[in-house]
Amino acid sequence: MVFRHPFTARGTHAKAWDMRIHVQNPANDPEFAITQAQWDAAIARSPDMAGLQVSFADSEEGFASALPEAEILLSWVRPLRQRFPAGALPGVAPRLKVIACTSAGVDSAAPFDWLPDSVALLNNRGTHAEKAGEFGIMAILMLQTGMPIFADQQRRGEWKPRFSSTLEGRRVVIVGLGSLGGGVARRAKQFGMTVIGVRNGAGDHPDCDETHSTDALDRVLPQAEFLVLACPLTDRTRNLLSRERIALLPSGARIVNIARGAVWDQDAVCDALDAGHLEGCVTDVAVPEPLPAEHRLWRTPGMVVTPHVSADDHARYNDRTLDILFENLRAMREGRPMPNRVDPAKGY
Repeated sequence: MVFRHPFTARGTHAKAWDMRIHVQNPANDPEFAITQAQWDAAIARSPDMAGLQVSFADSEEGFASALPEAEILLSWVRPLRQRFPAGALPGVAPRLKVIACTSAGVDSAAPFDWLPDSVALLNNRGTHAEKAGEFGIMAILMLQTGMPIFADQQRRGEWKPRFSSTLEGRRVVIVGLGSLGGGVARRAKQFGMTVIGVRNGAGDHPDCDETHSTDALDRVLPQAEFLVLACPLTDRTRNLLSRERIALLPSGARIVNIARGAVWDQDAVCDALDAGHLEGCVTDVAVPEPLPAEHRLWRTPGMVVTPHVSADDHARYNDRTLDILFENLRAMREGRPMPNRVDPAKGY
């Protein structure tokens, strides 16, 4: 797909620095609301962005008030389809040229029939790499040490020693080598693991011993002592780890899911744990979210569930979000492709 530069019609790049940007914070999650102090600190790190005229809101009234003049919108991704039904743009926001999302995954905004070619959609890829890498290697270490088994034993009051070895030489297959999977690959390599990457295309990755395209997944899965799911959710990856593919994993395999709940068959994973084919799983994602208290996933032996917290660094998230946005605006000013621009045809 060929993207049209969002400022071609304006005939100048200089306007990028005195543009109006609106930050729409979530109304129900003040922990990750971007503050004026964080904005000021980001401008201090990037003084070339000082000309941006910023506004903040966390209400629908504030959003509606800012939209007619906004040229850049920084927003959570989930409300986008509701706020911009198909055909609404550019009419409701005639000056809007860039929508930047505060999350890496934009699957909740798909399909992208609401997004005109004149508006660039940016994701937040790159914000999550360090935190996701640490979470991923923590989960792998937990599974290697048998922590889900010990947790089940603790609830039953059973003292049953179980000994484990180190990670060195163990094989991990990582599906998706973006910022999430790449972060896990780097940490796994530091522990001496054999890292096998699966991605769109088979280009080399600096932290993988070998890489394969997704077409080779069925041939790779039988090698996976550990499997990490870290891919975006798209039409191609939905139910990627199906019941049939779970059966291809070696007996005793362990799985970490930091992608989306819909990339695997949840019931099939639980069945495989119950049957002893899988030894343990750590998942940070589920369908639905929040996960109902009565859901099977909570009580399946060998399963550890965390509430979608694997990649969000509370202390640094907003700072990195603003830095990434400025990196993209800088590229736009210089006539370079914006590194975080989403290709609607691919979904990421």
